[in-house]
Amino acid sequence: MMTLDDVPTIVAIEKESFTSPWTEEAFVNELTNNHFARYMVMDYEGDVIGYGGMWTIMDEAHVTNVAVREQYRGLGLGTKLMVELQRTAVMFGAKRMTLEVRVSNMVAQHLYKKLGFEPSGVRPGYYSDNMEDALIMWAELDSSGVELADDDE
Repeated sequence: MMTLDDVPTIVAIEKESFTSPWTEEAFVNELTNNHFARYMVMDYEGDVIGYGGMWTIMDEAHVTNVAVREQYRGLGLGTKLMVELQRTAVMFGAKRMTLEVRVSNMVAQHLYKKLGFEPSGVRPGYYSDNMEDALIMWAELDSSGVELADDDE
């Protein structure tokens, strides 16, 4: 699980990954004040190289962030993070999971579709940096954990 000590590294990964990165204050607030928040880190040889976060509310999970350090991308680590988020969401009682993704981010959309997410709508002008629309995607979560796509990493 992510700790406050991880926040500076997480902020660095945010800046590598997103045009509108979350701030250190945002992550500190998530970890200290948001009892719906669940954040995890991916560790490699003692270094945090990725992370994922979500809110679990009732029987739904909402993915907030998923990112992997630039030099570790393309190795299936984003898939591993998403699968772990799905498994954790099921542990917390979630039956469905949702997320938003830029309509132009076809790489992420492909990953999410592989993990059972389906488009369900659009949030116009969702991203404040360029007013790009967000595609809303939903997935049903399998409580057995069997169907959570470990097949083609």
